[in-house]
Amino acid sequence: MIEFLTDLWAFLKVRKKMWLLPIFIVLGLLGGLIVATQQSSLATLIYTLF
Repeated sequence: MIEFLTDLWAFLKVRKKMWLLPIFIVLGLLGGLIVATQQSSLATLIYTLF
């Protein structure tokens, strides 16, 4: 996983695609939210927030 992130960072830096970084961060957070809601104890808390 660390190697993937290192390669991604190198790609973004060399190709000057820093505008993609916020998109990747938001997608990662949404993916983490989906994984977190699979557990029933967190699902009720998140559903009440939204």
